[in-house]
Amino acid sequence: MSSPRVLIVRAPGTNCDEETARAFETAGASADRLHLLRVLEEPDMLDRYQIFCVPGGFSYGDDLGSGVIFARHLTGPLGDALGRFLNADKLVLGICNGFQVLLKSGVLPGGLDGWGEARTPAATLTWNESGRYDCRWVRLRVDRPDHAFLRDMEDVEMPIAHAEGRLAVSDPALLEQWIENGHVALRYAPRRGEFSPGGPTADVTLAAPDNPNGSFADIAGLSDASGKILGLMPHPERFQYAHQHPRWTRLGLTGEGAGMKLFRNAVEWFD
Repeated sequence: MSSPRVLIVRAPGTNCDEETARAFETAGASADRLHLLRVLEEPDMLDRYQIFCVPGGFSYGDDLGSGVIFARHLTGPLGDALGRFLNADKLVLGICNGFQVLLKSGVLPGGLDGWGEARTPAATLTWNESGRYDCRWVRLRVDRPDHAFLRDMEDVEMPIAHAEGRLAVSDPALLEQWIENGHVALRYAPRRGEFSPGGPTADVTLAAPDNPNGSFADIAGLSDASGKILGLMPHPERFQYAHQHPRWTRLGLTGEGAGMKLFRNAVEWFD
């Protein structure tokens, strides 16, 4: 098919939509940045796109909690159109505040499963254990190498910038179900050394700054079961070029940054 079309929906307080659009366009997609109010005027416009993206920032000032107001628009006026989108062979990406929106709207972790049903959320993204905003580079382990966005990625660094990035769950036993259904997509990893063997566990969590916010089971990103929806707290759009890494000269990095692989994977999914 021709280049996939990406809809990047911004809102008051969004601050990463331009970088995200540039990353998708560099990867070969056609990206439109539209205000949420414009999309609410014509929800059926979602049918014209192959990728739906909610970028980072602080939508609506996070006044009722991170991503809460944006999420209510997804489940309300955009519910039917987004339901059709989830039911198609299309992709959804939420970065940082966008991850908060996808989780609090119920798009993650279940995807289409149970979409539109009134349910008590089993997980949320809340204040970092430190109680403050944190901006730093982190190392990530990819647990879903088959994911549309994460193919051929295993060990990657990206920057974070958030105050409410700690994944909290109502019941730690939920982790077993998440692992079985492929919902754990990315985990924070030790900044140096080899990955520890095995998968995530609820009772062993990395200490800060390796796990920068205290997220349950070191989870940095969630997926639906199909591997077509991804929400992550780190910012891949802020690592488009090697020189954006703080140690790029010492590491001998050149060319594209590792974050670009995520966007190229998404575009190539439609080849």
